[in-house]
Amino acid sequence: MPLLLTKDDVARVLQMSDCINVVEKAFAEMAHGTAVLPLRIPITPPEGLSLYMPAYLKELGALACKVVTVYKNNPKRHNLPTVIGKVLVQNPDTGEVVCIMDGGYLTAVRTGAVSGVATRWLARKDDGLVAGIFGAGVQAQMQLWAVAEARKLSKALVYDVSDEAATKFAKSMSEKLGLEVIKASLADELLASDIICTATSSASPLFDGNKVKEGTHINGIGSHTPLTRELDTAIIKRSRFIADSYEACLKEAGDIMIPIEEGAVTADHIAADLGEIITARKPARTDDKEITLFKSNGLAIQDVAAAKLVYDKALEAGIGINVDL
Repeated sequence: MPLLLTKDDVARVLQMSDCINVVEKAFAEMAHGTAVLPLRIPITPPEGLSLYMPAYLKELGALACKVVTVYKNNPKRHNLPTVIGKVLVQNPDTGEVVCIMDGGYLTAVRTGAVSGVATRWLARKDDGLVAGIFGAGVQAQMQLWAVAEARKLSKALVYDVSDEAATKFAKSMSEKLGLEVIKASLADELLASDIICTATSSASPLFDGNKVKEGTHINGIGSHTPLTRELDTAIIKRSRFIADSYEACLKEAGDIMIPIEEGAVTADHIAADLGEIITARKPARTDDKEITLFKSNGLAIQDVAAAKLVYDKALEAGIGINVDL
């Protein structure tokens, strides 16, 4: 009898600090060779896009598949969200599906969590750092939450093309985190930050990479297709570039693919993937003046690790509904 977990059930048990820890373990498994991670499988029905993201983590005992759909006409035609996600969790010993859970909140938290992991390993270790968040949507909220878990911040700045969205973000995140969050009037104000997160839907660079100060750490989150990028060639060239996955970055991430196509860098500019940093196979930040840049595409190991965490915590808390199929 699979356990059914709603979005509210998932939100009740999934905390950012716990998610950061299991996502870190998932990337370590990838480096150790105990993770099975096929590239996401896309199917394009006439009205949208359906993505299938399976993975297996041997050490965590986690086997699952996330199904994500993107249907742009859903809100207008069907009163449904544009993006819908569900996760099927399996018992790795029997193959039985033991849980079906909403994937929306889980996806948001796990995407923030990987930036928390990257920030933990790559950002300068000073106290009182300033975070700059490009974007004011749900994912931007998760980015700031995760960064605040990874480093002790003195304040945060947020910029969004929607002034209203940025104002709401500053108010709500100040209250959530007990942190001063300031709405910036100009994008360039964020370039004085010590940690920058880009979490927007922009298809073109958000700022001039030549203006980024030494010692900054950047989490590039928003763009994830070969022809779109939030980060310009200048900042790619100036940074120690860390990938969530070599393969994913070289096949899906315009942030690095476009500079390679321009001839500005080669594939060797990717210094390491995150798992290699976590397992000390390759060095992280080499000094406090170096600019570090983590590029996230979103990997199924993150979903699977987070889903196993949610399932275990739901069982412990006695929440959800068991359904006899």
